[in-house]
Amino acid sequence: MSEPVQTPQTFPTRIFSGIQPSGGLTLGNYLGALKRFVQKQDEGIETIYCIVDMHAITVWQDPAKLRQQTRELAAGFIAAGIDPARSILFNQSQVSAHVELGWIFNTVARMGWMSRMTQFKDKAGKNSENVSLGLFAYPALMAADILAYKATHVPVGEDQKQHLELTRDIAAKFNNDYGVNFFPITEPVIEGAGTRVMSLRDGTKKMSKSDPSDQSRINLTDDTDTIAKKFRKAKTDAEPLPEDLEGLKDRPDARNLVNIYAALADITPEAVISQYAGAQFGTFKPALADLAVAKLSPITRKMSELMQDTTEIDRILGAGAARANAIARPIVDEVYDIIGMIRSRQI
Repeated sequence: MSEPVQTPQTFPTRIFSGIQPSGGLTLGNYLGALKRFVQKQDEGIETIYCIVDMHAITVWQDPAKLRQQTRELAAGFIAAGIDPARSILFNQSQVSAHVELGWIFNTVARMGWMSRMTQFKDKAGKNSENVSLGLFAYPALMAADILAYKATHVPVGEDQKQHLELTRDIAAKFNNDYGVNFFPITEPVIEGAGTRVMSLRDGTKKMSKSDPSDQSRINLTDDTDTIAKKFRKAKTDAEPLPEDLEGLKDRPDARNLVNIYAALADITPEAVISQYAGAQFGTFKPALADLAVAKLSPITRKMSELMQDTTEIDRILGAGAARANAIARPIVDEVYDIIGMIRSRQI
């Protein structure tokens, strides 16, 4: 077995990101993730996109529903514009390098780091003694998801920045502990007006599939009439749209709708305000609804078509997993060499 290489490495630009198959893709998933994934794919950068089903089971999942939701999310990726021939698209559990490296990172990460993860506190609430160990430890697996590919950039929402900081800490500690420059210090990619889409019923809260009110979100499975109706009924205030963005400072519901329009139209919020300054919401909301229907209805139709042939979805995920494994396996094998594991079994 060769000794670990300790000479400095250069890291080619590579993007990795993942979404949990927890069911019910929303406009927030599209604008905050899928739309940006497609844009990155078109920039000539190697892009790896993962359905993180191992993360999903940190809370109990019905097996049949998990399979359905995994396929539906894959259909959402493809319908939004991800090309499995240009990007790698797969589900996490088909590439064992993720969990292998995740265990190693459990030994690198410190308890204090994990205890500071605010998402664990939010999800566990007062029931922290009874939630799974996986829910506490999954940020180390998230770091493994990224670093198994030596990804240099990760598109993230504001709520995931803390987990990416943990990934950077783990990479730096591993490199320092073993005297290597093996893992990159991954950079976040946070872009665009729609990176954090808020509830249509409360502009101070993130749009979420877990909100009890279906009126709070646009689902990618909603038909055109439902999309239009939800935007027409979206919460606003009595004032017209202002002359500049500063006028939206204390108007979260209005600001949310302007940001959604900007993200769907691929323009800046300033351009939206310039176009609609002084307009009442009776004018703006129907225009937003028409725009949303035009952008989202083709995705909804394509998802429905793809879900008619789940065998083909499974084939795409399997082919993507083979491509992902070809990248991750040598990286994780070299990690084993670095940390002193004997690898003499012939495969």
